[in-house]
This record gives sequence, structure tokens and C-alpha cells, in this order.
Amino acid sequence: MSLDLAKRAAESGVRYFLISFVDLFGVLRAKLVPAVAIEQMQRDGAAFAGFATHLDLSPADPDMFAMPDPASLIQIPWKPEVGWLAADLHIHGAPLEHAPRHILKRQLAAAETAGYRLKSGVEAEFFVLRADGEAVGDDDDRQPKPCYDQRALLRHYELIRAISDAMLGLGWGPYQSDHEDANGQFEMNWTYDDALVTADRHVFFKFMVKELARQHGLRATFMPKPFLHLTGNGCHAHVSLWDLEANTNLFHDPEGELGLSTLAYHFLGGILTHATALTALFTPTVNSFKRINAAPTISGATWSPNAISYGANNRTHMVRIPEPGRFELRLMDGAANPYLLQAGILAGGLDGIAHQRDPGKRLDIDMYEVDAVPAEIPRLPLNLLDALRAFEASKTLRAAFGSAFVNSYVKLRMAQWADYMRHLTDWEREHTLDV
Repeated sequence: MSLDLAKRAAESGVRYFLISFVDLFGVLRAKLVPAVAIEQMQRDGAAFAGFATHLDLSPADPDMFAMPDPASLIQIPWKPEVGWLAADLHIHGAPLEHAPRHILKRQLAAAETAGYRLKSGVEAEFFVLRADGEAVGDDDDRQPKPCYDQRALLRHYELIRAISDAMLGLGWGPYQSDHEDANGQFEMNWTYDDALVTADRHVFFKFMVKELARQHGLRATFMPKPFLHLTGNGCHAHVSLWDLEANTNLFHDPEGELGLSTLAYHFLGGILTHATALTALFTPTVNSFKRINAAPTISGATWSPNAISYGANNRTHMVRIPEPGRFELRLMDGAANPYLLQAGILAGGLDGIAHQRDPGKRLDIDMYEVDAVPAEIPRLPLNLLDALRAFEASKTLRAAFGSAFVNSYVKLRMAQWADYMRHLTDWEREHTLDV
């Protein structure tokens, strides 16, 4: 039986609800609903004009209704009179086929049919900038290798503490926060959970970080590569597949290579097989490709992948095996839609299991040493256009996500690519003016 939101509001002092969803580009949308009206909204949904967001709808389409999921309710820690809700989008009385949360739930249903549940955690890196967004928010954060810098971490203690306290109060189980590899960059980790829970929390985490930074006179960004000379914002995902009934980790096998089961390697094989196409979801913006395949930063390394490979506890690969029972997928960046990130993992992994795909032998090499990388190792796409073309052509992903989603996603992202190509850069003038 689902939670009665009106009753919860009366019990917890919630006066308003934010009924929220993210569009195809991961932009968070919402309506503010008084608690006295939440009973009707829980029954009928909140109406939106879909064309006004990054969804493949027209001004002629009827209202799109956001049906709040009571299980996702978060009482906003810094504004407890407001409750945040993730919502599922419906139109014409049925789920909107290309809505991101629906796409993830479709993959979760496919996994459950096979007796699986995906558990995951994300490492959502972010920069803390000045309010104008032009530079990092700490003038003293200038070390060439600032990762784990204690003084820089403590100079932003009030902000980091506020975010951590909020997660503690929400029961997310935050367990560490650190200054990352770039000046002004941070990472905060919380405990893994079922994929939908993690995706909902990921959405809220990005909102929370930005809002609390604003309250501290700063600006937070998850942009993949805001500064060319600094390491970009990754969003690494740690994943494992569990038995739906027994709730046991099916990736873990003490007798398997590096503590992983045969099923785990098939799952990995699927991710590697479809990595080129999945890049369209995992690194979804023009800017994303300034992070992968990038030149070394001032710290000495980009910490992002440049090829489709996996290794043991080796951070130069697209996939790392940090310990028995799980993978770390390092391709994703801060622009990835939280729901499509999880859906893409499942679509690739389930195909790998279904077809018993072989990931090949792991590479115990430094992938940043160009001369050491075997010629047959495939490289990642060089730009968003190549990634979108691969995604559009993938029969496997089209079958997993449905043509409605694939066509809509490619259409909107292609429009974004075309808009980018209409801009003239200083580099082009510098290198072409006198040709």
C-alpha cells in the first residue's frame, strides 16, 4: 500500500510538495503544490506542458501528468516544510515512453523478470566556483596536485558539512568526502542501494549541492569539463547484480578471477560490447568529449578513460575491478541523466548475460601510456555526433529502450549538436583565417 502523502504532510509538518521530474537532458523540473492539494495530485498527477521542457513533444500535445512516487519522498533538510517527490510522466493516460524514469523502470522490470536486481552507487564529482561561475571558489586552491588537500577541504568545511549533514539526516549513509584531483573539485560518497533509489537520490543530490552552494555565496557545477587544464567531473558508477529473491550478490564468487562470477563477466562483456553506443547516454553533451580522450591536465592525468577496456584495480581503464563482487564504471560524467545512466548499465549488462558475451582478457597496463596500448583495443567516440550515430544504429539498445525513446533522444541531442556547430570558435579563426 502506497504512502498517503496528505497524512504524511499532517504528521511531519510538510506544507508544500515539489512534484519533480527530469527531462531528456537531465534538467530538473517541478511544480510547487500546497499540502492541502496533494491528495488530488497523488491521484491525478500535476499537469505540465511537455514541449516547454527537453522532451520530444509539441505545443499541440495535451497536458503531460507527473504522477508523484510516494516512496521517493524527501523532506528537504534545509527547508523541512517542503517535501520533494520524484514523479513518473504520463500522457494520453499511459506512461510517456521516452521519459527517463520510465526508461529505467522498464529496464528494472526486464531485470526482475530474469530474477535480478541492480544495486549501484555513484560518485558525483562537482566543482565549487565563485558565484559568477568564472573561476574556482577558493583563491588559495592553486596546487598542481590538489587531490585530498586537507586545507582546501576545510576551507569549504561549512558547505561540505551542510551537504553531509543533510545526507545523514535523510538516512543515505554518507561515509566520506574529499577534495578531488582538480582545483575547486569535490566528491561526496553515500551508500549504494537499489538502482531506482540511487537514481532518485542522485537527482536530489545534484539539486541539493547546487542549492546549498548558492546559500554559501558560491556556485556548484557538475559540468563535465568546465576548465580545459583541470580534471573533469566524472560520475563513476559502482554496480553489482543481486538475486531478486535471496538478496545475494550474484557478481561475487570467491573462486572466480578477482572474486567475480561468470555472470559478472558476461554482464561486463555486454557493457564493453555496447560501450560506443552507450557513450551517448553516459557522456551526453558536446562538452563531455573534452573530458574523455583528453590531454593530461596540470595534475598529470585526466583520470578519465580513452578506450574501451577493463583492468583490475587500475584507474586508467574504462572499467575497474576495485574488489570482489563489483565493477566501477568510469566512463560516465557529471552531465549524465541519473535515470539513463542506470538504464544504460542494465541494458548493456542484461544483453551481455543473455548472449554470454566475453569481455576478453583484462589489461594490466597503464592505458595512458600510448605505446603500451594494443592496436586492437577500440577507442571511445571522439565527439557527440559519433556517439549518437552509434546509439541510433544499435539494434540491441533500440530493442531494450524502445524506438520511441531512441528516436526522441537522438532527435533532441542532434539538434543540440547542430546548434553547437553553428558557433564559430577562436581556434577556427586562428588556424584557418589565412588558409
